[in-house]
Amino acid sequence: MFRFEPDLKVYLHREAIDFRVGLNGLSVLVEQVLGMSPFEQALFVFRNKRRDRVKILGWQRNGFWLLMKRLEQDRFIWPDVAAVPTLTVEQLHWLLDGIDLAVVHKHPQRLYSRVA
Repeated sequence: MFRFEPDLKVYLHREAIDFRVGLNGLSVLVEQVLGMSPFEQALFVFRNKRRDRVKILGWQRNGFWLLMKRLEQDRFIWPDVAAVPTLTVEQLHWLLDGIDLAVVHKHPQRLYSRVA
C-alpha cells in the first residue's frame, strides 16, 4: 500500500455519486458542487451509494490520476458533516482502512509555561 504526502489537502464529497463517472465528470463535480479547482494540490474523495467503493481524484503537474478502492464485503464509514469536509492525509488513510473517524480522538495539544 502506498502513502500520500502528509501535506496534501483532502476534501470529501458528501453525497454518493454514480461510479460510471470518470475523470472529466469528477473534475466537473469538484468545480460545480465543491466550488474548488480540480488543479490544486489536493485529493478529492468520492463514494458510491452502497459505500463499498471510493474514488480519489488528484492532479499532478501535467495530468489527472484516478484511484479506486473496492471493498469485497465491508462498507466505508463516511463522516456525516454539514460542510465540505476536509481531512488530513492520516485521516484519509484511516477512512480507507475502515476506521470510524467520528470516534477517533487525539489527545489535545498542551502548552505549559513551567516544568514543575
